Amino acid sequence: MSQHHDDHPEHGHIKLEYQPALPIPNGKLCLWLFLSTEIMFFAGLIGAYIVLRFGAPTWPSPHDVHLSEPIGAFNTFVLICSSLSVVLSLEAAKADKAGRAKFWMFVTFVLGLAFLGVKGYEYKEKFAHGIYPAHPHGLLYDKPDVYYASSVKVALEDAAKHCTTQIELVDKSASEIAEAKAEIEEAEEAKDQEAKTKAEEKLAAAQKVNEEAVAMADTYRERREKMELLRDGLVQWNTRAATQNPNPVEGQALMDSIAYTIQHPHEDEEELTRLVEEKGTLATKLAELEQAEEQDPQEIALVKNRLKLIDYLTADDAAILRHGVNHTYDWVDLPFVIPSGNMWASTYFLLTGFHAIHVLVGLIVFAVALPVTLGVSKATFIEAAGLYWHFVDLVWIFLFPILYLF
Repeated sequence: MSQHHDDHPEHGHIKLEYQPALPIPNGKLCLWLFLSTEIMFFAGLIGAYIVLRFGAPTWPSPHDVHLSEPIGAFNTFVLICSSLSVVLSLEAAKADKAGRAKFWMFVTFVLGLAFLGVKGYEYKEKFAHGIYPAHPHGLLYDKPDVYYASSVKVALEDAAKHCTTQIELVDKSASEIAEAKAEIEEAEEAKDQEAKTKAEEKLAAAQKVNEEAVAMADTYRERREKMELLRDGLVQWNTRAATQNPNPVEGQALMDSIAYTIQHPHEDEEELTRLVEEKGTLATKLAELEQAEEQDPQEIALVKNRLKLIDYLTADDAAILRHGVNHTYDWVDLPFVIPSGNMWASTYFLLTGFHAIHVLVGLIVFAVALPVTLGVSKATFIEAAGLYWHFVDLVWIFLFPILYLF
């Protein structure tokens, strides 16, 4: 609403003029309404995360879930720089310097892409370690119980089967070589050059597979032996002892030992001490079983497997026990336990995923604007896009500390 003195100020009348809208462009008004809903949306998500995070009895540290604080800080710096560049683009557009405005918008676009690239790398690292928001791809378990032990057993058996399949390739390829040689002889007798060529190609392929299989056969035999030893001497032994133990605390400690051996967050000398003491006890028990009048071959075999496992875990200054099976062997990914890990994964991927979608929307807006001449006539558009981008940056400023630092 504005007021004007009429052409005859001596009369002292005030003339009112009706303006049918708020004193801002409609586009900017719609943007602010949209951002207000987005603020409520992210406030709800972040608030729910804070309640779950500080209400949980335990929460994984960034190291436990392969979260890198320097990488998160770098991404924060990238977004802050992108906010600066979009402001510079707006100032250039207001000055009707279209070329400079386009340059700074391109810089903003590249910085946004860099943010998404780093986020994609972080996601890749999580997926590579079996950290998914849900099963069946996820290898995360919240606690070591019978379900966890069953999952580890299945994974060990699958790994052993894979090794067996690779070992069988030696015999299979050898059979194919013999078959291909016979086909070559038949083709030569029949003077069928086309059949001979196909047989020679088949022979070459089989020989290549055979060479690779023979070279890796011993490695796969060694891996299969380790998987079977872990299945029999660790998972089955501890599960049976835990279910037979009348003390629930001691039973849970045995289940914890499975998770600790597979992947433990921190070194614990107590586990090594416990295994050394158990070895002494089992050696005495084995001697008694072997000297008994009525021997139990199955029990003797179980005790021998357990002793063999303890030797395996405590060899070379307990290297495997100190680092965990998953960290020692990069060729196997066994299910592992992180208390509240599934809750962490769900909230992490939900918050960062929605934020990444908003970043992607902003990049699409910038990509659409880049081919256009960004003169003074487009200043309002750049201002609106910049407001949205500042909001995206502001959300990340909140997400970075609560996800990476606390």
